[in-house]
Amino acid sequence: METGSAAGAETTGTEPVWTGLPPGLLRMRRLLLVVWLGLLALALGLLPGLLAGPVWAAFALLPLAVLTWGWVLLGRNWRSWRYAERADDLLISRGVLWREETVVPYGRMQLVEVTSGPVERHFGLASVQLHTAAAATDATIPGLDPAEAERLRDRLTELGEARSAGL
Repeated sequence: METGSAAGAETTGTEPVWTGLPPGLLRMRRLLLVVWLGLLALALGLLPGLLAGPVWAAFALLPLAVLTWGWVLLGRNWRSWRYAERADDLLISRGVLWREETVVPYGRMQLVEVTSGPVERHFGLASVQLHTAAAATDATIPGLDPAEAERLRDRLTELGEARSAGL
């Protein structure tokens, strides 16, 4: 799996050239996991420990176990996301246990948006949202570098206009 830019990443054979998500998305999600579950562990450790005795502070171990499990799952989920630009469509693949691959034909794209919430902006990330006539084929590519997200938006818009002109 490649993690670099996919500028001009069209396939020459039958196998598409896949581009993975940048590591910034994984860092952001793991930091959010640590913050929220760390606060929960602190609350579950301090409150019962102070009010009912030190034995009850063991409840803080539950969020810490979930944090460890979540850390691993976030890494597996991040590695499962990838996309590929082909001549006639965009492929988006994701999922660990249940693999999901979405094929979005360029000619069917109606709108391509780049969005970035406050947390994403803080980490220098943006998402590309694809809208088609059929809601079932709408797709999102999360956690891209803003420059790559804008490049992808511009390229998909250009290809979508070129393909839909022939319909």
